[in-house]
Amino acid sequence: MKLQGTMSIEQGQLYVGGISCEELRKEYQTPLYIFDEELVRNNCREYKEYFEVEERKNRVAYAGKAFLPIYMCDLINQEGLYLDVVSGGELYTANKANFPMERILFHGNNKTIEEIEMGVNLGVGRFVVDNYYELDLLEKICEEKNKKQSIYFRITPGIEAHTHDYIKTGQIDSKFGFTLSNGDLHNALEHIKNYKNIELVGIHAHIGSQIFDVEPFLDEVEIMMNLVKDIRENHYINIKEVDLGGGVGVYYTEKDEPKTIKEFCKAIITKCDKVCKEIGIDTPILVIEPGRSIVANAGSTIYTVGSIKDIKDVRTYVSVDGGMTDNIRPSLYQAGYECAIANKMGQEKNNQVTIAGKCCESGDILITDADIMDIESGDILIMSSTGAYGYSMSSNYNKIIKPAVVSVRGGEANLICKRQSYEDLLSLELL
Repeated sequence: MKLQGTMSIEQGQLYVGGISCEELRKEYQTPLYIFDEELVRNNCREYKEYFEVEERKNRVAYAGKAFLPIYMCDLINQEGLYLDVVSGGELYTANKANFPMERILFHGNNKTIEEIEMGVNLGVGRFVVDNYYELDLLEKICEEKNKKQSIYFRITPGIEAHTHDYIKTGQIDSKFGFTLSNGDLHNALEHIKNYKNIELVGIHAHIGSQIFDVEPFLDEVEIMMNLVKDIRENHYINIKEVDLGGGVGVYYTEKDEPKTIKEFCKAIITKCDKVCKEIGIDTPILVIEPGRSIVANAGSTIYTVGSIKDIKDVRTYVSVDGGMTDNIRPSLYQAGYECAIANKMGQEKNNQVTIAGKCCESGDILITDADIMDIESGDILIMSSTGAYGYSMSSNYNKIIKPAVVSVRGGEANLICKRQSYEDLLSLELL
């Protein structure tokens, strides 16, 4: 298992943020999400530096869907990032964390009337409008409330990135955005001229997630910059901001070869400057929306090993006290992860096992054919890089309670999400 962030090994024990996994299990039980706060903050600062936020007034908007407890909202605010939300619940969380509403981008392909009203009432900075239905609703609500709202149009640019089918979003066949190729966008640009309470200030595109190749992003830059010029010349609308979405890939296993934050940001800015110079337009304010690449490698999940089933000449199943309820990605996307025995670090990996969850589903497998050291019931198994879409996609399937989340930094642990109790589990149910 590759060590991430502040991970270190001392006398065979794995430490994160200066605290051993054994200590964390004893204090907070398992399963447990561990959040390396120093690594998250460093990633935020790298994005701000290399995307030239100070020099160019560019913006880095954290994609909240990856992981968004109140604590994370506050951290993102402290680091000076913007925030991308996609639901009323995420917006409500941001508001409870006192996140500045003017630094929020409100996404979503089917915002409800209640969500739109909430966003307008709270004063979110930008609505990212996905379709005519939302456009009409937003205009009507703003008119009723006598408010003016700045918006982006979400564009479907027709770029197919090489990633899992479920996390592709930029291709023509997508539920998201106004399509370029069929004239849908240009019809919307004419449509908006009839509105008095909406101001189109930017355009947005997101081509997918967990993308390792820079080229699709550079293609996106070229399409979007030419679109800025086209909109200005043919529709007389000055697009001041261009949001290029997120999607940069991160390390999960040794098969992955991600670019660094610096490489990713520098490539985009260089390409943008080149294209804008060639077509004769001023470079707009650029926005990117990293989520996974800020928190994925900063998160780990520890489990306690339970039953071990050795099927001779077939497979050895090692079951842990969590599974698809705390990490659905292996079942949903066949996502790969690395693991280790946190209380036996440095030992030879002379076993191959399959890590199974405790759900009543044959598909509840966390890792297939993991190379690992000698393993026994009671050991601490750690899965690395679970910081994105672990806690945020967790569930109570099989009436399993959700784990706690603890932030670690400088030898101190801070509980940021309590472990559910059985009473919590039933709190909304009626007899």
